[in-house]
Amino acid sequence: MRRTVIGVALMSFGLAGCGGSTDRAAPPVTIAAPKPPPPAGPPVLAPDGRCTGPVPAAATEIAPGIGECELVRLKGQPPTDVLVGESGRGQREVQVLYTEPGAKELYFFVNNRLDRIVK
Repeated sequence: MRRTVIGVALMSFGLAGCGGSTDRAAPPVTIAAPKPPPPAGPPVLAPDGRCTGPVPAAATEIAPGIGECELVRLKGQPPTDVLVGESGRGQREVQVLYTEPGAKELYFFVNNRLDRIVK
C-alpha cells in the first residue's frame, strides 16, 4: 500500500508540470521572408525580351562578346523571340531571334556574352 501511495505521489508531481499556465511560454517569433539576392553582374534578357536592369552603353557595334541587353539596345527594337535555358555544364544559354523583312537573324549567347550569329 505504501508503494502505491508513493507511486501516485510521484506521478502527480510529474504530471503537475504538464497542466500549468502558459504565462511563462516564450512569445511566438515572427520570421521575415528572405529578401531575394541582388542581381549579380550585368542585366540579362528575360524570356519576354525585356532586360532585368539598366543597360550599359559600352558596346557600339554588334560583335562577339557583347551582352544580351546590349544587343537589344543596338538593334533598337525588342526581339521577335527569346529562348532562355541552361547547358549541361551549368552555363546560361540564350537564343535571341530577330525577324526582319526578308531575313532572320539568330543570336546565340553563353553566360551573357554573344557567342555566334546565324543569318
